[in-house]
Amino acid sequence: MTTPTVMITITGTITTTASTAIVMADGGRSPDEATSDTGLGPSGRGADDVLKLMVWLSPAFPVGGFTYSHGLEWAIEDGTVTTTAGLERWLADIVRHGAGRNDAIFFALAHRAMAAGDLDALSDTVERAAAFQPSKERRLEATAQGAAFMRAILDTAPAEPLDRLLPLLAARFDGAVPWTYPVAVGVAAAAHGIALDLALPAYLQAFVQNVISAGVRAVPLGQTDGLRLVAALRPMIEAAASGALHASVDDLGGAVLRADIASMKHETQYTRLFRS
Repeated sequence: MTTPTVMITITGTITTTASTAIVMADGGRSPDEATSDTGLGPSGRGADDVLKLMVWLSPAFPVGGFTYSHGLEWAIEDGTVTTTAGLERWLADIVRHGAGRNDAIFFALAHRAMAAGDLDALSDTVERAAAFQPSKERRLEATAQGAAFMRAILDTAPAEPLDRLLPLLAARFDGAVPWTYPVAVGVAAAAHGIALDLALPAYLQAFVQNVISAGVRAVPLGQTDGLRLVAALRPMIEAAASGALHASVDDLGGAVLRADIASMKHETQYTRLFRS
């Protein structure tokens, strides 16, 4: 499948921290300026940023998201999710109290660390996000998509901050950075100067739509039902994204144990269409 190609040339300035220096994206704007540019304002950046996000979070972007169900396939087999209403409840809990909320926080942490040029904070976020996965398959889902996303970004949307960041980060992980999907997208968005409050809800909605797509195929549900679910969950997506904008590592945690158990049960499920 051929995906759209976005080529960006960024001229940066160096921001230093106690540990290292990373060239900033967005033509030398300060982190506050880079993260506060949100709309289709007079700078003209807004439309370009929206188009980038549409490409990066499209089902056509080669991260393989369609092969994962986030444990939903086992919940369908178990009888927990068999209707549109059941899928809405399942996803609402994940967004408000589970992996959706935590992924939003990791996205924000990664974006802020990259925008500030804080390699220590970014290294901690990368490591913590990988360790936070509750099962083997969920770790595969997060890291396989994260690695694929970062490869595709470097091939199609390079940025000088990424060129400088990767060798520094790789040195801390013995050459193998355990990218998770939310961290990778957050880093790329910051490197391209895309505002956090624009990129984060877009990422979270793409996550929800991918799980809904799995439900449409596996329950099965109609396409119209899937669209109604996207609309019904939008307020929760917006609330979760807003809550994560200024969250810290102390805010990480979850209470959606059945979804975590579903991902563990899926590892031994007899018939499977999805990898998680």
